[in-house]
Amino acid sequence: MKYKGIIFDLDGVICSTDEYHYQAWKALADRLDIAFDRNKNNLLRGVSRMKSLEILLGEQGGCFSDSAKEEMAEEKNSLYRRLLGTMSPASLDREVRITLDRIRASGMRMAIGSSSRNTRYILNRIDLEHFFDAVADGNCISRSKPDPEVFLKASDMLGLSPGDCLVVEDARSGVEAAAEGGFDCAAMGDAREDCRAKYHLAAFSDLQQILLQA
Repeated sequence: MKYKGIIFDLDGVICSTDEYHYQAWKALADRLDIAFDRNKNNLLRGVSRMKSLEILLGEQGGCFSDSAKEEMAEEKNSLYRRLLGTMSPASLDREVRITLDRIRASGMRMAIGSSSRNTRYILNRIDLEHFFDAVADGNCISRSKPDPEVFLKASDMLGLSPGDCLVVEDARSGVEAAAEGGFDCAAMGDAREDCRAKYHLAAFSDLQQILLQA
């Protein structure tokens, strides 16, 4: 095999929490009387919590102190975590589960590389808490995507170089981060057509064929 390790983004790749993010940000925006819709929500994909808040606030951002913004971000996250509490192992798509098990059986090392600080909680909810060899998330990085720090941290945890790892992403900021870090990237979802990706996935299970050919 060309790759010795594979690094997955979490939200939108392993599982989908987009709707929970949208509902939480929408509730905050409504309280602040700020226009917010699904198109604006798409601008927050793969972006850190505080940067997402700045995008939501827009020109009104200068009206709030840093401490007020921290409180807003925590308000959003509290609602988001309550929504995450409804997740269960049944929330993991069967195609994803089967594909992950087959990759694991191949002997390839596997990691999560996510900017989310809720990564381990989500993995626990969907019964993947102990599945991956390494988890790099928003709690162990100082720069979010498109900075490659989280992927570099994940590959280091695996004991592998970027050239030995394939990153799987669904956000353009994640594809950019992979490219900046020297990783090949398999893109799916909204990022599928991004020219910076080496592979373009129509379905998560396509990874099996790519890894066999690589």
